[in-house]
Amino acid sequence: MSAASVRQRVVVGLSGGVDSAVTAWLLKQQGHEVLGIFMKNWEDDDDSEYCSSNEDFVDAAAVADVIGIEIEHVNFAADYKDRVFADFLREYSAGRTPNPDILCNAEIKFKAFLDHALRLGADKIATGHYARVRLNPQTGLNELLKGLDPSKDQSYFLHRLNQAQLSKTLFPVGELLKTEVRRIALEIGLPNAKKKDSTGICFIGERPFRDFLNRYIAREPGPIKNDKGQTIGQHVGLSFYTLGQRHGLGIGGLKAKGAQRGGGDHAPWFVARKDLPGNTLWVVQGHEHPWLQSLMLQAGQASWVAGPAPEPRAMAAKTRYRQADAPCLLSGVEDESFELAFNQAQWAVTPGQSAVLYDGEVCLGGGIITSASRT
Repeated sequence: MSAASVRQRVVVGLSGGVDSAVTAWLLKQQGHEVLGIFMKNWEDDDDSEYCSSNEDFVDAAAVADVIGIEIEHVNFAADYKDRVFADFLREYSAGRTPNPDILCNAEIKFKAFLDHALRLGADKIATGHYARVRLNPQTGLNELLKGLDPSKDQSYFLHRLNQAQLSKTLFPVGELLKTEVRRIALEIGLPNAKKKDSTGICFIGERPFRDFLNRYIAREPGPIKNDKGQTIGQHVGLSFYTLGQRHGLGIGGLKAKGAQRGGGDHAPWFVARKDLPGNTLWVVQGHEHPWLQSLMLQAGQASWVAGPAPEPRAMAAKTRYRQADAPCLLSGVEDESFELAFNQAQWAVTPGQSAVLYDGEVCLGGGIITSASRT
């Protein structure tokens, strides 16, 4: 083992999935002392068909057994409820659409979990995220990079991590393609090698989202209006809709052939605006309707990987996960806020979601979208 890869005590967050399993195996192959931690973050209904934490722990324990490492079960449910779920409900109640995975990474996986690992004597922690960390020799700063698999890159969800957190973090599978991770898992006989990827946060799981939210947020029905101001239906409560939503509006909208992206009487309806004071949901027809396009946005609660905010300049940003980087100009940088002006209009920019900035493969940080406009 080279001096650059000195044996370290690494605590791995084992989720029960294949990515964290291969992460642990790779680190053990490199000669590190590896300990697995299974994080229990939700317990309100974890015995239901929708939350699979018990099954996931069984999978994680089976992985630890095959790899030959110890595993500890740690309950962070109280922290999660206070730091993540409470914020989730506040945001939805205010008519915004939050991303709890981003807050979970910042507050639980790389704060509560990191603190716990350090108490266990860890030199580093590791997770199965598709991202990379690189120490820039010129600046001495840790950079957060995109994962090498463009279809799996998760730097968007990690953009709130700071220098202290990144200095203690390893992302081994960020250097690999997902196909390679699956191949390794099969080759070494991991029991979860073919387990499908998780598609949601545990407290919602695969259940209908509206059914879940209805348990915590009261319904306040009101009118659905089109861009002409005509009332064309009734919504069940503004919290239950998000900008750009097409399904579940209850106003018909059968589309004719070729009408999906344009206007016309049979084009599909999309949520375009939410008027909280008037308790009105505004919808438009056609994917390209002007109300769904934004050239500018404002964001708050900014968090920058390097610490200080970057200088105003041209860069690229994502306003939602699984979106191509969009060229833009950063301006109006304050203590915790900034503005972005895009070269091309962005579709359904949604308050509560994150605008994440990039300089090539380097994730600079980002903030929570507060508003968006055409100009």
